Amino acid sequence: MKKTPVFLDSLVTNMLRLRAICPFSWRVFQFRPISCEPLIIQMNKCTDEEQIFDFIERNKAILSEKQVGCAFDMLWKLQKQKTSLLKNAEYVRDHPQFLTLHNLATNKFKLMNDNTLVNVLYVTQQFDIKLLSEFSSCLADQRLYFSPLMGKIADIVHRNLETTQDLSSLSVLMVNISSLISRHFQQQLVKKTELLFDTIDSSEVNVAKSIAKFLRNVRYRYQPLLERCNNVFLSNVDHLDLDSISKILSVYKFLQFNSFEFIIMAKKKLTEMIPLCNHPASFVKLFVALGPIAGPEEKKQLKSTMLLMSEDLTGEQALAVLGAMGDMESRNSCLIKRVTSVLHKHLDSYKPLELLKITQELTFLHFQRKEFFAKLRELLLSYLKNSFIPTEVSVLVCAISLLPSPHLDEVGISRIEAVLPQCDLNNLSSFATSVLRWIQHDHMYLDNMTAKQLKLLQKLDHYGRQRLQHSNSLDLLRKELKSLKGNTFPESLLEEMIATLQHFMDDINYINVGEIASFISSTDYLSTLLLDRIASVVVQQIEKIHPFTIPAIIRPFSVLNYDPPQRDEFLGTCVQHLNSYLGILDPFILVFLGFSLATLEYFPEDLLKAIFNIKFLARLDSQLESIGGMDGTQQQIYKMLAEVLGGINCVKASVLTPYYHKVDFECILDKRKKPLPYGSHNIALGQLPEMPWESNIEIVGSRLPPGAERIALEFLDSKALCRNIPHMKGKSAMKKRHLEILGYRVIQISQFEWNSMALSTKDARMDYLRECIFGEVKLCL
Repeated sequence: MKKTPVFLDSLVTNMLRLRAICPFSWRVFQFRPISCEPLIIQMNKCTDEEQIFDFIERNKAILSEKQVGCAFDMLWKLQKQKTSLLKNAEYVRDHPQFLTLHNLATNKFKLMNDNTLVNVLYVTQQFDIKLLSEFSSCLADQRLYFSPLMGKIADIVHRNLETTQDLSSLSVLMVNISSLISRHFQQQLVKKTELLFDTIDSSEVNVAKSIAKFLRNVRYRYQPLLERCNNVFLSNVDHLDLDSISKILSVYKFLQFNSFEFIIMAKKKLTEMIPLCNHPASFVKLFVALGPIAGPEEKKQLKSTMLLMSEDLTGEQALAVLGAMGDMESRNSCLIKRVTSVLHKHLDSYKPLELLKITQELTFLHFQRKEFFAKLRELLLSYLKNSFIPTEVSVLVCAISLLPSPHLDEVGISRIEAVLPQCDLNNLSSFATSVLRWIQHDHMYLDNMTAKQLKLLQKLDHYGRQRLQHSNSLDLLRKELKSLKGNTFPESLLEEMIATLQHFMDDINYINVGEIASFISSTDYLSTLLLDRIASVVVQQIEKIHPFTIPAIIRPFSVLNYDPPQRDEFLGTCVQHLNSYLGILDPFILVFLGFSLATLEYFPEDLLKAIFNIKFLARLDSQLESIGGMDGTQQQIYKMLAEVLGGINCVKASVLTPYYHKVDFECILDKRKKPLPYGSHNIALGQLPEMPWESNIEIVGSRLPPGAERIALEFLDSKALCRNIPHMKGKSAMKKRHLEILGYRVIQISQFEWNSMALSTKDARMDYLRECIFGEVKLCL
């Protein structure tokens, strides 16, 4: 094939770039010859390319942009009729009059519409993917992601995908058309990318960045491709600049992709940049990227430098810093004050989603300033009164519900009711959560407003059930489940959601089994039918399931403490499929997998060897999460236990055992069931001993006197049990087994029983504790 002339390569690209300078004014006044239509009629009578080129030669001095466009339309129609498109394209491009047509197009392109420009692209290049990627980037630079022209480009890519071999250009196109593609086309692009990935050089960082960005745009956490992109980043980390590292970490965070090695390398490289970034724009980018993964010293350095620069921040930069402070869990009052001062100044310029982020972060950071929240509330309400888009309304309502005074007036409630018929499950779930917050806080409006809020909850429930009952495809339902958090899904709709999933149970297969399993894990709802189906799909279709999906598949069985009928076959199949990948799994995922299997009392030898390995442990940079103090209920139990046992020195709080299990309360009874007092080094509320089972009791040594027993008393909140039945979840069940192995008698107190009518008085609760401790061994659930 002959090489296309350079001037053709730049034709369409230059067209778009020049149009970007003044995209509309050129079309306002269009002067055309009076005899315009007869010329087009004559052109339409042409039956081959020669006749069209003869016509162009005769009329080139008077042709308008519409007639030039018509010429390209005719050439493209004739070209599509040929059996050999490639051969005919070469003939057209080599024709002497084609240069004339090219020059006419260059002079008149400013007035051409998008369809004509696409035909120019077809005729001049016949799918040159490199030019097409540049063409799409020009549109992206103008933020024309949803333009008809971008849709035409997506169509060209779709029809030529099978023959495409240039991943560098394809990856750029994937990013630019990602807003327009269907789920099926998305899967085709991912599959094609996997096939072509080995054709690129390991130094092609930009290609890997584009692929990762595409996965982020379509919200697809596809582990195999992310791992391959991550390997490219790791092998080129020395060549990554601040902007690249920042974007990669942002994609990883959004897709919840964990790469221990990349974070370590990024942390080292970013730390070296701290003294080099002396401009607010670059330092904010560094603060956002490094802050959440930095060590204590680096965090201190970052915050002190940010304090010095805070007055020069723009509104956008201040928002980015606030988000990073939330990720860092930094409650530095001086920095928060400086940043919110900038936010306050620019508050009117923020969009609804940004206002929600500001509200969420300031609530998390315990910020309190009446003037700021008063202005924020006023701004949110003004947006709400003029908004008709369901997602935007749900964002605004969520932000208002988080404010110190979350009360919403009748106008706000009517705005919610107006958009309910158009809401998806995510919107409905968000509205329900917000309304429940209002009911919890609106004590001043108990009579009138609470009744309206309860009525609104009923409507939310109605539309949620209606949407679920009208679902006719598991694929469509999956799209909504992707960003839906099962643990925040309204209780009233959860049963309906599970019933809908059970209705589509036969459609669960190797493609969607991971997503369905992940959603079930987050619901705390035990559906044996769904879990049995998942186990069956895995056993039957394991060869088609990617190994990196296995941890997500095992998780609901672990979380919900459920063994399917073919338990050993199911777990054995999962582990066997993953065995050859244990050495390359991220340490966090590997340890998490081991934990999940341990809750199911399944201990595969290969997995244990992989974890308890010096080389692996050297990679594992994990540490115990800090354990906070007790809440009000536990304080209450602590005081009652002290009374029951005969004194505060007979009960110990927040005990850390061997293997680092935390026990809420511990006491020791001798063989006559009398409490043994601890020594003077008893632990204060919320504190932990320096070493597990620190010797702070009066009895010398680690052994108890003959006949004595150590009692662990655990308070179980609602998260320890499944939402639909009083079935203990895997983590709590495993903890009980471990404590019993350590010699404890375990008493687990459920909040449902503790808060029941039977235990509504202090005396009843005291009797209940005496029965649990001194009576028969009893599981208090």
